[in-house]
Amino acid sequence: MSPRSPHDPPRILFDEESDRRPALNAKQPNFFVDLNLDQVVTAITADWAEYDLKPFLHHPLQRIEAIQYRHEVFRDLEDATVFEQVEAFAHRMRDVRVYVALANKLYYRFHKEGWFLHAVEIYCETVKQFASALSDAQVRSRGLLAFRDYFARYVKSARFTSLLGEAKQLIAELSRVKYSVLIRDNSFTVRRYEDEPDYSAEIQETFEKFQQGAVRDYKVKYRNAPEDMNHIEAKILEFVALQNQELFSRLVDYCARYADFMDETIAVFDREVHFYIAYLRFMARFKQAGLTFCYPKVSADSKSVRAREAFDLALAQKLTAENKPVVCNEFFLKDQERIIVVTGPNQGGKTTFARMFGQLHYLASLGCPVPGEEAQLYLCDHLFTHFEREEKVENLRGKLEDDLVRIHAILRQATSRSIVVMNEVFTSTTVQDELFLSRKVMERLNRLDLLCVWVTFLDELASFTEKTVSMVSTIVPENPALRTFKIVRRPADGRAYAMAIAEKYRLTHDRIKERIRP
Repeated sequence: MSPRSPHDPPRILFDEESDRRPALNAKQPNFFVDLNLDQVVTAITADWAEYDLKPFLHHPLQRIEAIQYRHEVFRDLEDATVFEQVEAFAHRMRDVRVYVALANKLYYRFHKEGWFLHAVEIYCETVKQFASALSDAQVRSRGLLAFRDYFARYVKSARFTSLLGEAKQLIAELSRVKYSVLIRDNSFTVRRYEDEPDYSAEIQETFEKFQQGAVRDYKVKYRNAPEDMNHIEAKILEFVALQNQELFSRLVDYCARYADFMDETIAVFDREVHFYIAYLRFMARFKQAGLTFCYPKVSADSKSVRAREAFDLALAQKLTAENKPVVCNEFFLKDQERIIVVTGPNQGGKTTFARMFGQLHYLASLGCPVPGEEAQLYLCDHLFTHFEREEKVENLRGKLEDDLVRIHAILRQATSRSIVVMNEVFTSTTVQDELFLSRKVMERLNRLDLLCVWVTFLDELASFTEKTVSMVSTIVPENPALRTFKIVRRPADGRAYAMAIAEKYRLTHDRIKERIRP
């Protein structure tokens, strides 16, 4: 990948402009629903719909350098002062867009130009304040350092200086415009203000002596909503403009010349920096519940992966909202180990573990902090999932055939750099056929040498080759009906669970003999 051209504008989300272009229209990946990542992305972006952040969350990065670029920005924004400054900038830029949209929506001439001028004023002051804040901020990321330089240059540019200078002059001159309105019967006259005395104070002083106790307030209250100008107010403004033609002509000319006043690079920054704002705000909810996030070590070469105190974000979101505890898990693969086979009782957290594995790797590919105390993850080329689905009448396939078709598609596309997450496949057939088909798939996965998590009830798969690692969902020893939701690395032994259940309900060989003994 070629380095950024000096003519390319800085980007806060991408170290290479070529990475940004495909991200702008990225669609939701196929595996999102299986891993509940659709729920995660919806939660992250819920309060930021106007910024259209989902495409960025649907587009994983393919280079370690691009991931490190985002890590640097995230670390800078973890400084409360820097984060507050960026949020303040974003909040004021939102006001600018609101006022521009309002100006475009308003009907009456000069009313539109007035609100447009107000939008420009806020924009200029916002940019100046943020440029000053960035110049004093202790930032180290390449992204924010590049924008610190960009803002510093921009506020000194001829275009910005002219934009701000003319706006201030117009606002000052407009604020000095005075006029009188003479109302008689059903007509009014607008004329220049000629220093007529203000009789309001004298009238109030004269009639004050008649005020006894609480009295009714007869003052008319005017609405302040900007869109509330009526046709009479618009006509008054039109007459005022006729009396100050040169000034209002300059106002119209200014608004026409600077119709596209907002700098495109700054507008892009305003949108893309919300990727970080939204994710950090999302993280904060879990941190308040005592959960942790970390910056993973991401490698495109080493398949030795691990995570400690990690958790499923979608499930954690639901549990923390209900004030329920979140169970964290860990895993590791080293040397030639590639495939984690997860076995154990139903409702023991196996599927959640598999989702967590996929979520961690995907979030790491976005350059985001991941849930857990520590993680080392692999940057894959594709992430594939196979989870149980309801039969669809329209495809005219039974469940087993559908499983075979979907798995065949995965194996055809997967490479040695892919990650596969599978959850209870071939369960619609007999145990013998399920084992036969699973072994065939396992052989292909081994040859591909890819990373995989496979949730199954077949203990035989857990020791298939030296590349296979067995992990088991555990139960409370004293009460096998209770799950710990902990997935631990140990040999699969489904019979141990069966024996525990049999012992609980006194169905072991010895207990049955005791019960039927005459």
